[in-house]
Amino acid sequence: MRLSEDYKILLEEKDIPTSWYNIQADLPNPLSPPLNPATKKPAGPEDLAPLFPMDLIIQEVSTDRWIEIPEKVRELYRLWRPSPMYRAYNLEKELDTPAKIYYKYEGTSPAGSHKLNTSLPQAYYNKISGTKRLTTETGAGQWGTALSIACSFFDLECEVYMVRVSYDQKPYRRIFMETYGANVIPSPSSQTKSGREILEKDPSSPGTLGIAISEAVEIAASRSDTHYSLGSVLNHVMLHQTVIGLEAKKQMEKADAFPDVVIGCCGGGSNFSGIAFPFFTDILNGKKIELRAIEPTACPTLTRGKFAYDFGDTAKLTPMLKMYTLGHDFVPPGIHAGGLRYHGESPLLSQLYHDGYITARAYNQRDVFSSAVLFARTEAILPAPESAHAIHGAVEEALACKESGESKTILFNLSGHGHFDLSAYDNYLSGQLKDAPLSDELLEKSWSTLPEL
Repeated sequence: MRLSEDYKILLEEKDIPTSWYNIQADLPNPLSPPLNPATKKPAGPEDLAPLFPMDLIIQEVSTDRWIEIPEKVRELYRLWRPSPMYRAYNLEKELDTPAKIYYKYEGTSPAGSHKLNTSLPQAYYNKISGTKRLTTETGAGQWGTALSIACSFFDLECEVYMVRVSYDQKPYRRIFMETYGANVIPSPSSQTKSGREILEKDPSSPGTLGIAISEAVEIAASRSDTHYSLGSVLNHVMLHQTVIGLEAKKQMEKADAFPDVVIGCCGGGSNFSGIAFPFFTDILNGKKIELRAIEPTACPTLTRGKFAYDFGDTAKLTPMLKMYTLGHDFVPPGIHAGGLRYHGESPLLSQLYHDGYITARAYNQRDVFSSAVLFARTEAILPAPESAHAIHGAVEEALACKESGESKTILFNLSGHGHFDLSAYDNYLSGQLKDAPLSDELLEKSWSTLPEL
C-alpha cells in the first residue's frame, strides 16, 4: 500500500442520512400479512398496539420509500455516526488475493455494535407516546446493551431477558447493561408463565431467543405502562438499520469503488439488511451485485429453513410471520455467536431470498473463528463472533478470487467488536471450541411443530 492510499474512508456529520430507506416501496412481491396468533386472521394495528407505539406500527406497514429520521434521533446518531469504512489492505496482502476488501465498522458506537441504530428511535417513539418501561430479549447481549443505553437517554425503565447460555458465557455484557440501569434476567426465568413452563420441562434449559421473546412479550402485554422492543426481524428494525448501507454507498463513491458482493452475518436479519438493502435499488436499476447472507451451520435459517408462517416466539404469543424458519420450538446448540441463534428470519429478507435476490451460505464456528483471528492479526480489530461470520464469508470470496484471478470488490459489515467475547476466543485458541452442525433429525422434529393454516 502506498502512503497516498487511505485505510479509512470517512464522512462528516452532515453526511448522516436524514431519512431511512424503506425497501417495502420497491419489493417486486409484497409481504404476506402478519397473522393474529389466536384467530390466524391478518393482524391489524389493534393487535400490535399492546406491544408497540403507533409510530412504529405505521413504519411496520409503510410503503413510503423514505421515512424521515427524527431530529432528536439524528442528534444522538452524531455520537458515533457516520461510522468509518476501511479498506482491508493487510488482509488482502495476507490472503494474496486480487480482490479489494472493504468493511463498514459499526463497533465504534457506544454499545459496540450496530444495534444502537434502532434502539434509539425505538426508545424515542416510545417516550413520546407516554411509555414508561420497555422489555426485550437479548442473545449475545449486544441488543440488550443498546436498548439499555437508549432507555437511559430517554429516561425509560429497561428489563432485559437474556438467553441463559449467553448470560452464563458473557457476564460482562450483563454488567454493561446494569451499568446503564437495566434489569437483566436469565431466560428462561421463573418470573413469567412461559418461563416457568419451559423450566418445568427442562430445568437446565440453555434458553433461546424465542423463549426470551415470549417472556418479554408476556410482561409487556400485561402492563399498560410497558411496551416491547425488538432488536431484529421486524420491518421497522430493518428500516432503521439502513443508515449503515446509505453511509456505505457514499463512502464507496468517495473511494471511487462499487461492490460486486455485499456480505453480512445473519441471525434475525438486522445486520445484513442494514448494509445490503440500500444496494437493492442498484440491482433493480440493472447493476450486477450479489447480496450474500452468512449464518452458522448450527442455526441455518435461510440455507435449511422452510418458508412458512410461524410464531416469532416459543410460547406462541407473537403474531405469525411468513418467513424462513427452523420452527419456533427449535433450540440451537450453545454456540458463541449468540446473536445468530434465532429460529426465524426477517420477513423482508425472507421474501427477497425466496424471490432469488439474496444468496446465503452457512459455516462452522471453528472456521469462522479462524478467520476472526486472521482478521484481528491483520486489521487489528477483534470482531464479535457474529461479525466474524461476515469476515469468514469475505475471506472465502477473496480466496475464490485468488483461485479464479478475478479482482472483485467485496464489502462486508463488521457489526461489532468482540471485547466481551474473550471466553469464546479462549475456547478457540485452547482447542476446546467444537462445531455443532444441525442434524436432519433435529430439524425434522422442529418442523413438526409449525402451525397449520
